Amino acid sequence: MPATGKPTRPMIIAFVVTLAATLFPQAASASTALASHKSPFNCGKTFYANNWTPNHNPSGSIDWQSYGGDATNGETVRATAAGTAYFYNAGSTSYGQWVEIRHSDGTRTRYAHLATMVRSAGGSMSVGQGTAIGTVGATGGTDAPHLHYEQRTSTGAMDTSPTVDGVTVSLGQKKAITSTNACGGSSNPYTPQEACGSGYGVIDSAALTGGRVYLLYNSGNGYNCVVTLKTTNVGTASPVSAFLEPQGSTRTTDSGSYGYYAGPVKRSAPGQCVKWGGSVGSSSYTSPFEHCGA
Repeated sequence: MPATGKPTRPMIIAFVVTLAATLFPQAASASTALASHKSPFNCGKTFYANNWTPNHNPSGSIDWQSYGGDATNGETVRATAAGTAYFYNAGSTSYGQWVEIRHSDGTRTRYAHLATMVRSAGGSMSVGQGTAIGTVGATGGTDAPHLHYEQRTSTGAMDTSPTVDGVTVSLGQKKAITSTNACGGSSNPYTPQEACGSGYGVIDSAALTGGRVYLLYNSGNGYNCVVTLKTTNVGTASPVSAFLEPQGSTRTTDSGSYGYYAGPVKRSAPGQCVKWGGSVGSSSYTSPFEHCGA
């Protein structure tokens, strides 16, 4: 679903515009957000940040679009600054699958039209700058894959000249920006979906010291998948594990010294409760039997 140049896409429906205006007052010009933001993509990735006008709702939002031969579709989306991420799903309208990150200074960022999210709608998780939160897609009120991105001030007003990776993109501007996000060597280049494969979506996750363990499900074949991604000692072999146990059956575990992740551990469990978990070093998580309807 690659997109190049300005997308041909319908505007966000009036319902959502009205809702956004009610919850977050708009401003023709707003003060720059206090948080220091990086590009929402992997280190070294270059994409266009298009703050196009007129008729872009809300005014001042960025459409991240393909650059050269590199399409945004399917790209990992990362937090541009640290905070608490909240996950939503507006279905086939508006933002589609989207995430809002609330930052410690009161500012917020939004990431919309996601193909996948690392947590289910209604969930939340703490994120650092560079934490993967989903992948680029075309859900909701759009017909071309791209990432819709907003920076909002502590009052809820739109910052109409957002700055990412030190580059300010004012109204009417389109700039190619190269990401320096997750360039420190400690960020895992893999996502849970990449580890488990096509058709799997994250339905739960749990934090570990030095990583996070994810439970995914593929509605097409009835299989669950568990993978534990490292966030420390990334690229260096160290102890990590992942396990999955359908209720009434045996447990399957992948454990060893790995550079990036343990798993994927896959088991057929349509309509069954599952127990899942994993470890990084001495930090471990074990769930109860749950997600019985997946």
